[in-house]
Amino acid sequence: MPRKMFVIFGASNILCMVFTISQAFKIETFPENKIVAQIGDVVSLTCRTTGCEPPSFSWRTHLDSPLNGQVRNEGSNSTLTMDPVGFRNEYSYLCTAICGSEKREKGIQVEIYSFPKDPEIRLSGPLEVGKPVTVTCLVPDVYPFDRLEMNLLKGNHLLQNKDFVEPMERKSLETKSLEVTFTPTNEDIGKALVCQAKLHIDEIDFKPKERETTKKLQVYISPKNTVISVNPSTRLQEGGSVTMTCSSEGLPAPQIFWSKKLDNGNLQLLSGNSTLTLIAMRTEDSGIYVCEGVNQVGKNGKEVELIVQEKPFTVEISPGPQIVAQIGDSVVLTCGVTGCESPSFTWRTQVDSPLSGKVKTEGNKSTLTLSPVGFENEHSYLCTVTCGRKKVEKGIKVDLYSFPRDPEIEMSGLPVNGNPVTVSCRVPNVYPSDRLEIELLKGESIIGNKNFLENIDKKYLETESLDMTFIPTTEDTGTVLVCLAKLHIDEMEFEPKQRQSTQTLYVNVAPRDTTILVSPSSILEEGSSVNMTCSSNGLPAPKILWSRQLNNGHLQPLSENSTLTLTSTKMEDSGVYVCEGINQAGIDRKEVELIIQVAPKDIQLTAFPSESVKEGDTVIISCTCGNVPKTWIILKKKAETGDTVLQSRDGAYTIHKVQLEDAGVYECESKNEVGLQLRSLTLDVKGRGNYQDYFSPELLVLYCSSSLIIPAIGMIIYFARRANMKGSYSLVEAQKSKV
Repeated sequence: MPRKMFVIFGASNILCMVFTISQAFKIETFPENKIVAQIGDVVSLTCRTTGCEPPSFSWRTHLDSPLNGQVRNEGSNSTLTMDPVGFRNEYSYLCTAICGSEKREKGIQVEIYSFPKDPEIRLSGPLEVGKPVTVTCLVPDVYPFDRLEMNLLKGNHLLQNKDFVEPMERKSLETKSLEVTFTPTNEDIGKALVCQAKLHIDEIDFKPKERETTKKLQVYISPKNTVISVNPSTRLQEGGSVTMTCSSEGLPAPQIFWSKKLDNGNLQLLSGNSTLTLIAMRTEDSGIYVCEGVNQVGKNGKEVELIVQEKPFTVEISPGPQIVAQIGDSVVLTCGVTGCESPSFTWRTQVDSPLSGKVKTEGNKSTLTLSPVGFENEHSYLCTVTCGRKKVEKGIKVDLYSFPRDPEIEMSGLPVNGNPVTVSCRVPNVYPSDRLEIELLKGESIIGNKNFLENIDKKYLETESLDMTFIPTTEDTGTVLVCLAKLHIDEMEFEPKQRQSTQTLYVNVAPRDTTILVSPSSILEEGSSVNMTCSSNGLPAPKILWSRQLNNGHLQPLSENSTLTLTSTKMEDSGVYVCEGINQAGIDRKEVELIIQVAPKDIQLTAFPSESVKEGDTVIISCTCGNVPKTWIILKKKAETGDTVLQSRDGAYTIHKVQLEDAGVYECESKNEVGLQLRSLTLDVKGRGNYQDYFSPELLVLYCSSSLIIPAIGMIIYFARRANMKGSYSLVEAQKSKV
């Protein structure tokens, strides 16, 4: 329903009064006394004063009911808005304005109505000449209905008038109706029904206050006078033809339907044309045929009986009384007739199971195709032929089997000399499995046999197997495994009834006796070359894989050749080398450690804290050799009378309270089986001198502290260097000391 806004302000412009104080205090409302609004619209009531600036407003109903609206005050205006307006707003509203000690009050009556839609015309059924029909005129959602008047006309003739003057018990939207029953005639064709509704609320001008709906009359005449003509006759010979024509009168013109009456009294629809032609008539075509003329309001029928006389005939079924078929194949059963021009065929099973096949009939032959044939087709099938009123039945039995593929030989793993292995002989999708026998042969010896008699009466495809475990030896290589499957169904004619598969045994021997030959040796000098040759026995011949063992224990692959050659070796090439012999049956491994020897290098000879010290200081002379294992270190003091070998600890020699005679040349000799290297330094010792404050308290404290700190630092350096060396050092107490 559209919503409308009723806001009536009287004059379009309100002039501002200059001398408001001198004017009298007045109140007026817009609309002035009364407003009529459609339910659901928006209604605004405005209250305005003059002669007071500003006034105080209030709204209420005569019955002190809720306002059910929103009040808005602006200066000398107050507006009450009801959005949407409904039954709860149908009151007299009072606006009260107060200006100082003066009070003014004025009321507005709010009335509502509902008349939203045109009337609706409904018929109790189709309009049929001579049959009464009820017409209903409906006016929906009307209020107040006691002001409603309804007229129903047929053409220009008033059928009925009605006023709804009964009192309203409650305020609500009502749907009111007017019903008239009349009997249509031929003269009513083309006329119209008119439903008029008027809502008498003369106090206002609203549109529409009168609504009407028109419905054109569609008048029907039920079919009658149905007539059938038959050519050539209602009595026929089997194989003959007949044409039957039917006509019927009615409005609109009836549609013609031909049917045949069945034995149970039901009708079998044959045609929707006025003419029905039947050719190649059979005796079962005899019966009662019904013609019906049908339109929207009724039907009218006529019957005629046809009689068809029968002829003698014979029936043959092929391929014979029995057929043996493999599951999944396509089987065609053929039923043929002689001596009957228009036979009728039906197929069924002896136990009335579904056919599970496709029937095709052409002339005097009918075929039942079972494709693919399955367990649901293992029945005796009956073909029934009807020629006229005579029936002949022939049967054929369908037997099934499934033996589609040769057996499959599977082994639990590779045949390995001395390790048990299980051989499985599988016969897939076999039926009937209770007739199956499986034999497993190794060479000429039967190592297993099994029958499956426990599967009797199971109607599904089975995959049966025979499992045997044996321990292969190398002598079995070349021996043939034979899996032989036999399906013992002598009463069925099919080929093959025996299938077999073969597999030649190849017995594997896991790698063993893996050996490594190193030339010239596993201990080499840096820069030399080495060949490492690996061999392993097994069947098939093992594949050789060379790897190097890393510090974390993992293997780094190097080569797949039997010989691994390293040229210009370095110390970093030292380590454990692994040879693996690998074939399908297993892995065998052998390790060899390669040692690369390097002459000493990176020698460092140092004096701590300095090569120039004062008499009485502590000096540490240290010799180190980087990254060379198994190295001898000898510390010497050079002199013209001969070298003195110093007693060092891990290459470090400490002189406490150095004296002038400790000055001189010190030499470090680092050597191993490959070579040696020398380093030397000159230690300078200065005398104390006559310094006045040499033994001052401060220097004494510093001296004492140094005597503790310097050895500690020397030890730290010693341990740090030792941790970074791949070699080690020993105290030299003789001509040589080996670490």
